[in-house]
Amino acid sequence: MKSYEAERANYRVVVPERFNPVLHIIDNWRALDPDAPALISIGAGGELVAEQSVAALAEQSRRMARALLAMGVGKGDRVLVMLPRVPQWYTAILGAIRIGAVPIPTPNLSTGRDLIYRSKSSSALAIVTDESGAAKVDDVAGELHTVRHFVRWSAAGADHGRWRDLDRLLERAGDGDTPSDPTGRDDPMLIFFTSGTVSYPKMVLHTQSYALGHVATARFWHDLRPGDRHWTISDTGWAKAAWGGLFGQWHERACVIQVALGKPDADTILDIIRKHQVTSFCAPPTLYRMLVQADLKAHDLSCLRHCTSAGEPLNPEVIRAWRDGTGGLTIYDGYGQSETTALVANYRALEVRPGSMGKPVPGYEVAIVDDDGKRAAPGEVSNIAVRTEPRPVGLFSGYLGDEEATRNAFRHGWYYTGDKGWIDEDGYFWFEGRADDVITSAAYRIGPFEVESALVEHPAVMEAAVVGKPDPERTEIVCAFCILAAGYKPSPELTHELQEHVKRVTAPYKYPREIHFVEELPKTISGKIRRSELRRTLREQK
Repeated sequence: MKSYEAERANYRVVVPERFNPVLHIIDNWRALDPDAPALISIGAGGELVAEQSVAALAEQSRRMARALLAMGVGKGDRVLVMLPRVPQWYTAILGAIRIGAVPIPTPNLSTGRDLIYRSKSSSALAIVTDESGAAKVDDVAGELHTVRHFVRWSAAGADHGRWRDLDRLLERAGDGDTPSDPTGRDDPMLIFFTSGTVSYPKMVLHTQSYALGHVATARFWHDLRPGDRHWTISDTGWAKAAWGGLFGQWHERACVIQVALGKPDADTILDIIRKHQVTSFCAPPTLYRMLVQADLKAHDLSCLRHCTSAGEPLNPEVIRAWRDGTGGLTIYDGYGQSETTALVANYRALEVRPGSMGKPVPGYEVAIVDDDGKRAAPGEVSNIAVRTEPRPVGLFSGYLGDEEATRNAFRHGWYYTGDKGWIDEDGYFWFEGRADDVITSAAYRIGPFEVESALVEHPAVMEAAVVGKPDPERTEIVCAFCILAAGYKPSPELTHELQEHVKRVTAPYKYPREIHFVEELPKTISGKIRRSELRRTLREQK
């Protein structure tokens, strides 16, 4: 991006009436440059597992499509896919999309209870998983009433009980023709489940056109160019996996890198960037907070050109520490949801204001509006919303099976994200928190993110979460939960020091009147902090 204003004015996404992203993006690329590297899969220790050209990726998707059709899985059928970061995840996802079946990416940390809920809610007809996932499924198989087909990828390479082996299915199916015109642009393509930070996860339905919505994600936010190698650290069950590894990157002719990381380790991650010549890197804020604790200058990151982050707002102190440790690399923060592609972001063409979400992504009109759809004045905290007239490419269709939630989200010509924020005089957006997370204290409205950012600026704090605690005098008081950095121990003196620090960095009325030192913070399986659980913990302490 050379000019943000020019792209905002001129960028348009045109989706053909008949559209299927596997045919129109993968197959078209294969026809032009079949040997182009499309997917590199790396093991937990940084070793190369597989490097697939776009032709190989297309072939595997055809084999999977034919295998599904042979089983009786067709257009519109839901396929729950719970696989780790291995080539087979792409085989399953792309094969299903190729024939118009609807994959449901599912986090590998899902429990049996999660699987019951997801399969029942979606009426899943098939499940594709690995040996670990198969054991979870077996434990609850009697309650998976809609599932008829069980596919397992395993080292054994053999059918077993209810499970059909994935590799054998692909071999039997063989390569060959698949439906030539399987889907229209408004046909279902993917179902994601929301993170469930404040309620049970909802089903987010995306149509085929969603794939082209992510062109803006890859082109403007990830700043991708042909031949780039892009690595997004994300579990395959999160919508972030689509942000960083499905269609948008390939449309821009970049190669996707996936790594089967175990417990994240800073030196391993940084060494993978060097060894595999990663040019574009995206990680959640929690990982950047860990990486800046390492000796960044000890690693050769000269291959790395562009860095991004999303999932939760990135604290300004982490942005500064990364820039200092890497010799000038900026982290370009971005904002969006399972319901959208990237909505607001920072770009190379604009000044980055640390702590800001940035400006709207070309293709979207994003604003701060009140509950009646009226735009808020600069500096006024209200609802982050997306204009829906005309409807932007990349915005979800609605919450499947939940008409009330859909009605509540789409009002007055806007999609209400459920997040609060404000816009400054120059058009930069600033995040305050989920609507349920904003704290009301003595008539002040306090966004948790600002207090959390202040806390992690202190060297003693590795990670922080802030919530409101009911108080008879102030309505709520600010309450913080902190994970301490190495070398620091809880003490009344440290509590006081942190409180005074927040007063100086933000404002006296925003300081946390209570600070709890903890070993870990409750998070969803997508890695987002469960502030509702922290609030419940405080209520139970009464």
